[in-house]
Amino acid sequence: MRPSTPTEEFRAARDTLLRHRTDYDAARAAFEWPRPERFNWALDWFDPIAEGNDRLALHIVEENGTERRLTFDQMRTRSNRVANWLRGCGVGPGDRVILMLGNQAELWETLLALMKLRAVVIPATPQLGPHDLTDRVRRARPAMWSSARRTPASSRR
Repeated sequence: MRPSTPTEEFRAARDTLLRHRTDYDAARAAFEWPRPERFNWALDWFDPIAEGNDRLALHIVEENGTERRLTFDQMRTRSNRVANWLRGCGVGPGDRVILMLGNQAELWETLLALMKLRAVVIPATPQLGPHDLTDRVRRARPAMWSSARRTPASSRR
């Protein structure tokens, strides 16, 4: 039976590779790239396996020893909140968003949220200096930057 949803197509491709993980030639012969008309990894793959899943998804240990742990379901819920907030700010498919966060829970929640909105993530390390950041903003022409302020419409795209 042929998979009918993007999630099922993606899972079938993954399962094919797992089934043949010790036989490269068989895996190559049997594998077909999933080609659903539309597939959103965050919505069609992450969210279905995350819903109600209390297993650990993210564990961050800071230099000072403090720890942050989030389950898959917490990541799903938190990224949905961020996606709804970003959508309310006007971020949509194809919009470029500069994301400047360190390795913290909010980075991963926001990445998932932007994937859900089909926005384009432009990663930026917090170590960027003013010149490098200004250059990145100028060249990227992001839809969103600096505390959710929208750039003027004339400078977008």
